[in-house]
Amino acid sequence: MSSYNIGLSGLDAAQKALDVIGNNIANAATEGYHRQRIEFSPAYSSLDGPILLGGGVDIKGITRMVDNIVEQELLRQQSALERVSQEYGTLRTIENALGELSTENGGLNAAIDKFFNSLQDLSAHPAETIWQNQVVSDANALAVQFRTIGEFLNTLEDQITLETEITIDSINTLTSQIAEFNGKIEAVEMVGGNANAMRDQRGQCISELSELIDIQTVNRKHGVIDIINTGMIALVVGTSVSELEKGFDENGKLGINITGAYNYITDVQGGKIGGLLSLKNEIVSDIHDDLDSLAGAIIQQINQYHVQGVGSEGSFTSLNGWANASGDLADFSTVAAGYTYIRVTNTSTGAVTRTAIPVLQDASSDTLTEIADFINGAGVANVSASVNSSNQLTITAATGYEYDFLPAVLSEPETADIDFNGSSDPTVSISGIYTGSSNDTLTFTVSGTGDVSVDALTLTAKDIALNTIATINIGSGYAAGDKIDIGNTGIKIALGTGDLADEDSFSIDVFGNTDTSGLLAAVGINTFFSGSSADNIDVCSDISANPRRVATALGADMADNTNAVRMAGMRDEAVSGLDSLTCGEFYRQLVTDIGQQLSVKQMRQDNIEVMVLNLANQQGEISGVDINDEAAQLLVFEQMFQAMAKYISTINSSIASIMEII
Repeated sequence: MSSYNIGLSGLDAAQKALDVIGNNIANAATEGYHRQRIEFSPAYSSLDGPILLGGGVDIKGITRMVDNIVEQELLRQQSALERVSQEYGTLRTIENALGELSTENGGLNAAIDKFFNSLQDLSAHPAETIWQNQVVSDANALAVQFRTIGEFLNTLEDQITLETEITIDSINTLTSQIAEFNGKIEAVEMVGGNANAMRDQRGQCISELSELIDIQTVNRKHGVIDIINTGMIALVVGTSVSELEKGFDENGKLGINITGAYNYITDVQGGKIGGLLSLKNEIVSDIHDDLDSLAGAIIQQINQYHVQGVGSEGSFTSLNGWANASGDLADFSTVAAGYTYIRVTNTSTGAVTRTAIPVLQDASSDTLTEIADFINGAGVANVSASVNSSNQLTITAATGYEYDFLPAVLSEPETADIDFNGSSDPTVSISGIYTGSSNDTLTFTVSGTGDVSVDALTLTAKDIALNTIATINIGSGYAAGDKIDIGNTGIKIALGTGDLADEDSFSIDVFGNTDTSGLLAAVGINTFFSGSSADNIDVCSDISANPRRVATALGADMADNTNAVRMAGMRDEAVSGLDSLTCGEFYRQLVTDIGQQLSVKQMRQDNIEVMVLNLANQQGEISGVDINDEAAQLLVFEQMFQAMAKYISTINSSIASIMEII
């Protein structure tokens, strides 16, 4: 009867082989399917006398064709590809939003240039309405450009956060499915069953998971696979799952961790999650920070110049600052210890006084309320101030008075600063706009004794550091009342008739900055721009409503263009907060950096795509189904089946013949 056993084992082997081949062919296009191969071994042999007889064929099992090294590397590269693809796609979106190459007007860079060009034009026509309106219009266009990009980046960051949450939900779903497959596969294979189909289904889940987060797999007994993230988060251990959640760390960076752990991991190396965290915490955040720095620098510097000047509208009777979150000056990042110098003019007599308002000088000058108290007290005559519940500072002049913050020199030295000992003191008049950048005191000392314009008299001017600035003739050859330039300071003096004695002197205060504390720009008094970043930059409503308020002048006659020239010149000034670059250079560098990142990431994406393709080809050679090969195998086992059937028929005929003989 062993002959029948041999035949039946052959038929069974051929039938099962045909089933395996049919299954391979049926799944040739199934994603994640690994080709299977039936394994045979000779059946138990029996000894008949001296002859060893075969026992047919045994089916050892069905092997799933897989190369674990290739599979692991493919998972790793898929994670890397998904991360760089996520980063590249988002950067392309940002580049398009900036619109430097695609829009007709050239985007933000053109808006910055246009604004500074309009300031330059205004400097040539400081009192003409058309140019004042143009500055306000171009400033509004600039602010709109900044806000549009800022709002886009805010929306993009919100979308990244939302997409992170959605991706985490997908990760949790996949890890749950993998854990479930682990349990089913273990149950089947512990009793010697075949779970190849479930292994393929689980493998497909693992492949999809690798695209979402970087993972490593660990093989265990009975077909179980554990999965950990490279950040050492155990995602799947047997049939147990660790669910993930998103959150923000103490630095405000987006991260992930096991639900309830709270110690969020912000640096994930691969997968879509890795790309999203990199975008949120570094790439988009850095671009947004740079854009805010640029907007903040323009706001701060233009305002710092603007607060010191006046427009063709002239000085002020009342100014309102903007609302502030705090009234404590220590909470203002741009306010430092210094002074704010206010000029008050009697509109009837033209008399001008200048007063220094201390800021952060002592305990009585460190809040807005205390600044207002100083103004209201004996500090500043004919001007009052108030601070409301929104920490908004208001400064108001008394009837018949106006005020401003011009650095213009007083028309004559203050009485306390004159030390003349002659019998008939000459008058001293002062004019001009100081060209220095720092505040100073210039002291003028007489050499010689006698009458102005008659005797041998010279006047030596020194700064507060006692450096000689100029030595000028005020004696014979000088016409009393003529203005004399004091070196390159921009200041002119004139002396009337009178007599002077040797060592007579007088001094004048000159100002390169009448707000050394930065108070006015910080609280919104006579500012051009409001806001502090790309998200909220705007032209102040007072300026928009009345372009004659654009502060073009710094001189006492309020007819010069000095401040307009100074604001326009900011285009070419290196700003320390912008890496010592000009505004234009900084923005061009920002755009260039985005372009360079795009180039690098595209190159990396292309390289990884080639690696993934090569690995997929290797995987296909090992695990893929080749229809032609399977068809050839189909013929082999078809013939085997027919031959075994013939064999059994022959054995049956032989036995029947023997039985007839008997």
